[in-house]
Amino acid sequence: MQDTILILDFGSQYTQLIARRVRELNIYCEIHPFNNFPEITSDIKGVILSGSPFSVRDAKSPIPDLSAIKGKLPLLGVCYGAQFLANHYGGEVVASEHREYGRANLTYIDKASDLFSGIETGSQVWMSHGDTISKLPENYSRIGSSKDVENAAFKIEGETTYAIQFHPEVYHTADGLTLLKNFVAEICGCDQSWTPASYIDTTVAELKEKIGNDRVILGLSGGVDSTVAATLLSRAIGENLYCIFVDNGLLRKYEFESVLKQYEHLGLNVKGVDSKSKFYKELEGESDPETKRKIIGRVFIEVFDEESHLVEDAKWLGQGTIYPDVIESVSVNGPSATIKSHHNVGGLPDYMKLKVVEPLRSLFKDEVRRVGKELGLAADLLGRHPFPGPGLAIRILGDITPEKVATLQEVDHIFIQGLKDEGLYDEVWQAGAILLPVQTVGVMGDERTYENAVALRAVSSTDGMTADWCHLPYEFLARISSEVINKVKGINRVVYDISSKPPATIEWE
Repeated sequence: MQDTILILDFGSQYTQLIARRVRELNIYCEIHPFNNFPEITSDIKGVILSGSPFSVRDAKSPIPDLSAIKGKLPLLGVCYGAQFLANHYGGEVVASEHREYGRANLTYIDKASDLFSGIETGSQVWMSHGDTISKLPENYSRIGSSKDVENAAFKIEGETTYAIQFHPEVYHTADGLTLLKNFVAEICGCDQSWTPASYIDTTVAELKEKIGNDRVILGLSGGVDSTVAATLLSRAIGENLYCIFVDNGLLRKYEFESVLKQYEHLGLNVKGVDSKSKFYKELEGESDPETKRKIIGRVFIEVFDEESHLVEDAKWLGQGTIYPDVIESVSVNGPSATIKSHHNVGGLPDYMKLKVVEPLRSLFKDEVRRVGKELGLAADLLGRHPFPGPGLAIRILGDITPEKVATLQEVDHIFIQGLKDEGLYDEVWQAGAILLPVQTVGVMGDERTYENAVALRAVSSTDGMTADWCHLPYEFLARISSEVINKVKGINRVVYDISSKPPATIEWE
């Protein structure tokens, strides 16, 4: 069994970053809602409590049942998790007179503490809290302080239970990874053996056992996720994998033809299906983003249902679902509200008799790329930017028409090709253009125009959970703007999106 760290989510925007840092240490971890986590089994070696937008002083603050964990397994409370461990067991948490948000330094460290091994006094940490622990319970001992927070870290005597009021998962905490390693590798005793190679071996073996001699239909998109998923399934079941690439009419310019040609070199059995008219018909007149996503998901399933009947004895539908899709689609009373639905997360309609298999369901995007590299996939394929499942439908604000799609395809092509030509493509995590439901006044020649505006979006990120807007050169943006306005009929204004995630999302819908 794989050594596992369990992360209980109380809704912090940083919860996913905790998981990313733990996995950087080659240790597997899973995020679960604080009120719906799995049974504690022998493979779970420790538990981390995340931060939260709530205060422990709130009447409706999340209260986990730690009866199977506290005092029995190593436990680390982070921010809200620390305040809960103090407040719930006899200490006091108050609204801080010195709200600490941002960089701080540890003015005291218990040198004998296993948690702070290799970390020196003065180490920079990142604080983000309005409450502070004013009094520790009797059997708690202080092991760290900052200038304004006396009980910045503590340990429960007689237990391997630790807590910190700062965030070790963010890059601003200089020794955060060291602290997390001290906890998960040393205190929890996790074996640091969760690598791309081990993931491939384990996953292929599990797929063979799960699928047997059944046939699997998998939807390819040309992106990293579906390609890596297909390659893993191909290793497990060989010719019993049937890949289908659907042209939903919402792909990038030339995407359908180029992707089919690309897959010729991978040895995959791929069939291209032209379903543009079906998607356009179902989307006609619909402007609501969630409804558009659901329509595309439904039609996508319908197409696959039709195609599955053409493959004798097909029993499974393979999907490239990755961990952020799963996390962002979960909403419980406490953790972050659902940001958007994902049509490739969850079950299938009753009429579709296929079972779902998701080889990448536990991986973040950068981990998918590392697995793909280990599988021997080409660097240009692995370096492809993420592209949303609903395609250009959620980059056209408002209703969808073939004419709008054609316009946006042209703008998108100019932008993406420009990034490649200027050597900027690999510096960007994800990029695209958004067609706005806004018309603006312009002048072309001696004539007044009243045409559409488009927004360009380019972000840098590690895993898509957080993202910063890219500082592309002004000269480059000016050239792209000029080319778009001169070459794409109906566009007379180009703007550049300088919003980060959070608070914005990467996509506009």
